[in-house]
Amino acid sequence: MFFENRYRKVCPDFTSEAKERPALRVNTLKADERILVKRLNAKKVKLEKVPWLAHGYWYEAAFSLGATPEYLQGFYYLQGAASQVVAEALDPQPGETVLDMAAAPGSKATHAAMLMKDKGVLVCLDTNTQRLAALRNNCERLMVKNAILLKKDGRFTKDLGMTFDRILLDAPCSGNFCSEEGWFLKRTLPDIKQNGRVQKELLRAAYAALKPGGVLVYSTCSLEPEEDEVVINWFVEKYADMELVDLKLDAGVGDPGITAWEGERLNLAVARTRRFWPHKTSTEGFFIAKLRKK
Repeated sequence: MFFENRYRKVCPDFTSEAKERPALRVNTLKADERILVKRLNAKKVKLEKVPWLAHGYWYEAAFSLGATPEYLQGFYYLQGAASQVVAEALDPQPGETVLDMAAAPGSKATHAAMLMKDKGVLVCLDTNTQRLAALRNNCERLMVKNAILLKKDGRFTKDLGMTFDRILLDAPCSGNFCSEEGWFLKRTLPDIKQNGRVQKELLRAAYAALKPGGVLVYSTCSLEPEEDEVVINWFVEKYADMELVDLKLDAGVGDPGITAWEGERLNLAVARTRRFWPHKTSTEGFFIAKLRKK
């Protein structure tokens, strides 16, 4: 198949048979982690700590973990392991001013608020009313109070008249085969390239809103170079004061970003980004880049 052949150019041992292991994140704004683990264990939920996450667990259960009293009270959030890396890479601190440019339904935004200990300001943008409603509900359930929710396209962030210490851009993308049935039959290369153009517009807006010394984390749940390394290569070439920094993940977690694609050589610093291949990490396909403004 077309996409599988592309992937094997980057990762020769790629297989589409890989499955994502379901994961959850303990919400430390409401729960004591040790007590919660004991409560879930008592319900016969099998938990395995994800060794490269602060509060993440893979789980197995004979029932839906989205319908327990603990879930409804906001003690934990169902969130893929790769997705949890994003806010940890952003590392937002209490008291800072943080922007999530495409926040709904709130997996990474509520994680960022948790890491901020619900102190400071977290501005959350999204264009979809229904998804914003889901974000609001998640904030209420997880006891997030420092978030400001706005229906707004992140490409027009400048309208806010603000600058930010840290910016999270989990960019709109084509997704990947782990998270959508029939994905290989639904995507085309022109669609992927169009996504890349929108992502560049969002990155321009992020650059303008980021304070000197500020941190930007860019992520997608896509494995397409045109939405990942090629976009980041364009960004660091266009904005010389944006520096790629290491994600500081445990050894063996994620592959380095590629530095050449379809005959084009990319900036060698792009290798500091990380690709999550499902057959290697037991996560959905994912891409993460962390940058600092000099």
